[in-house]
Amino acid sequence: MDLQKLTLVMRRLALEAGDRIMEIYASEDFVVRSKGDQSPVTEADEAADAIISAGLRAAFPELALVTEEQAASHGIDAKTFLIVDPLDGTKEFVQRRGDFTVNIALVLDGSPVRGVVYAPAKGRLFYTDAGGNAVEEEGPFDKKAPGRQNRIRVSRPDNAALLVVASKSHRDQATDDYISNYAVKDMKSAGSSLKFCLVATGEADLYPRVGRTMEWDTAAGHAVLVGAGGDVVRFDNHQPLRYGKEGFANPFFIAYAPGVDLKKA
Repeated sequence: MDLQKLTLVMRRLALEAGDRIMEIYASEDFVVRSKGDQSPVTEADEAADAIISAGLRAAFPELALVTEEQAASHGIDAKTFLIVDPLDGTKEFVQRRGDFTVNIALVLDGSPVRGVVYAPAKGRLFYTDAGGNAVEEEGPFDKKAPGRQNRIRVSRPDNAALLVVASKSHRDQATDDYISNYAVKDMKSAGSSLKFCLVATGEADLYPRVGRTMEWDTAAGHAVLVGAGGDVVRFDNHQPLRYGKEGFANPFFIAYAPGVDLKKA
């Protein structure tokens, strides 16, 4: 596979989808519906999905494609596939809080190896380069060519003063109970896959998720974090979080910078 081409295509499609999302975000009103699982979906989700899906299928017709908004794609059985959440953090979008992202990733043999996370309302763009290194690109963003890229790396955590990030919309007592096992210097909340990126940049050391997620929610952020030297493991046994599972549902997990003294559940 041409990984340089993949990087450029994923980046461009994320930016194009982000532009359409922001057009809808800026409108006075937009329709919000409930899907079968009662999660919200908007015209922005569907418009972004159409842009990204068409672009990926045109550029990489040989690769299987899984997207959140296309239920027919959820039955694939492939070791290598592209996986997309066109608008991660729909609740943040609906409430106009800005913490939403466009996520596109490549999964190879159960591991997300390349990914892009774009937060259009915040003007932050993270992705893995052709070599798998994680970078944050400085704006303004030109769809035709990347601008200045800054290599990002996880922190060297101090277990006596950890920086923790947790979900903004899905924070619960179970999460707080787990975090209480650590010596926390600072706690912040963020939406969508931005939490992975905050660990990747060293703005946080630890992100535990004790709640439901799907592989399209996490794959791109997971890839960026690994490219920055971090890791993601299952909450229950600290084994690697794998992809391509039946139904694409994740177990609870922990994203972290190596050096964090992980606690058992």
